[in-house]
Amino acid sequence: MAVERDSTFLTYVGQSWSNFRIIFRDPLGTAAFVILLFFVLVALFAPFIAKYGPLEIVYNQDRVPIRMHPPSLEYWFGTTQQGRDVFSQVVYGTRSALIVGFLSAFCIVLIGTNVGLFAGYYGGWIDAFLMRVTDVFYGIPFLPFALVLVSIFHPSLMLVIAVIGFLMWRTTARVIRSQVLTLRQRKFILAARASGSSHLKILYFHIGPNILPMCFLYMAFGVSWGVLGEASLSFLGLGDPDIVSWGGIIYDAFISGGMRKAWWWTIPPGLCITLFVVGCFMIGRAYEEVMNPRLQGE
Repeated sequence: MAVERDSTFLTYVGQSWSNFRIIFRDPLGTAAFVILLFFVLVALFAPFIAKYGPLEIVYNQDRVPIRMHPPSLEYWFGTTQQGRDVFSQVVYGTRSALIVGFLSAFCIVLIGTNVGLFAGYYGGWIDAFLMRVTDVFYGIPFLPFALVLVSIFHPSLMLVIAVIGFLMWRTTARVIRSQVLTLRQRKFILAARASGSSHLKILYFHIGPNILPMCFLYMAFGVSWGVLGEASLSFLGLGDPDIVSWGGIIYDAFISGGMRKAWWWTIPPGLCITLFVVGCFMIGRAYEEVMNPRLQGE
């Protein structure tokens, strides 16, 4: 629920921090924050945590690759068909997940918020045009579109981020537009117009802070969408072949026939994807208190 207030830059920042702290009032929100913080720390200190490089092949004393070795004290998550340490791959895969998740979420929120702001504020033919464009993007299937792009361009992490950000902003735009439609007739917006404020100033300094909680909510969802999208594309062999990711690890296990006979090859990256996505959605659930003050018990 939007609250009418003066929207200076300091108010904008202060409200952002206040909204963020609400997450810690919910035990599930706190647990989700701990989960995400854990993955962030793993990604930052990956070279110190992993025993081997993500693509490094481990050998025994006879210089023979240690293939399909089950979990042990030396190889915590076992080894792959190629003789690579699964634990090290999972650790470095955290970096790919964070990069794709946060960058794609930023693109989703950036595009969706601006489309929703302009459509809801200006109305008329601008609103109709932007919403029809949004409808067109709703009709573009994600995986076939990604297949076409990969067939044209070389698979890369940036291409995956571009595909996710290019297609997944649609819901954010619609929700932000509905918020702006209710805000543009509020008294503080009418007062800003009467005082001579420009349209862009009203959009970003008066309406913007009021939709900030919704942006944060879809930022959390966007991170999970990005991780799931990257995992899906990598599992289909459309990910960056030069970068280790959780979806790519499962893809390697699938094409090597290790999904049935080497459980340790697929379960760790699968659990990491599940924990990360659940953590993002739990953050979103806790942040619902920002959107509905009646849930805050105040």
